[in-house]
Amino acid sequence: MTDISIVKPKSIASFIDHTLLKPEATKKDIRVLCEEAVAHQFYAVCVNSAMLSTCREILKNTKVKIASVVGFPLGACESSVKSYETTRAFNLGANEVDMVLNIGALKGGDFDYVEKEITEVVRAAEGNIVKVILETSLLTQDEKMKACEISLAAGAHFVKTSTGFGGGGATVEDILLMKKIVGTKAAVKASGGIKNYEQALALIEAGATRLGTSSGVLLVSGQEAKGGY
Repeated sequence: MTDISIVKPKSIASFIDHTLLKPEATKKDIRVLCEEAVAHQFYAVCVNSAMLSTCREILKNTKVKIASVVGFPLGACESSVKSYETTRAFNLGANEVDMVLNIGALKGGDFDYVEKEITEVVRAAEGNIVKVILETSLLTQDEKMKACEISLAAGAHFVKTSTGFGGGGATVEDILLMKKIVGTKAAVKASGGIKNYEQALALIEAGATRLGTSSGVLLVSGQEAKGGY
């Protein structure tokens, strides 16, 4: 786990994927997102694929990474669509992708399908970072554990709590459980409903090494957000 004694509001920036995935987001909004990420030295921005070219242009001479989403937000599209989305995302400038696993297949016990799908996305990523979104609020404890095991077997680099659109969000309990399963073989990303510095710190202490939030600017200033992802 992270030594939280060295994590202060401003240094928490290196954990943050500064996120804007709302359907009404404009290019102007994305520009602001990118400028904030540069100003506060966030690890990455996370956007829908239609905004990748905009991010690539704005961030081309910076250290800020670009993440995009695949099968978002439901995870219910056909596997080949997710593979195609992954390829296109990297072609358009993404450094990482956050994919939503097929939640219905997992809950229905079709574990081979879920593993094959994640494996195909990992293959399409060609060595780039793949995070698997579990949507923990829709899963039982056993299903969360199984999703982590499958993600490891498929070669994913991260397991992630939530889309931010499915209800619920990141909890310390879920991070502890996910970290227990993946150990040092994969990382854990907390996302969904992270509104203040104290909450973010608790998630890091529990084992999260990345935080997905639209409230990053407030987190690094020690303030609390009132809504959003």
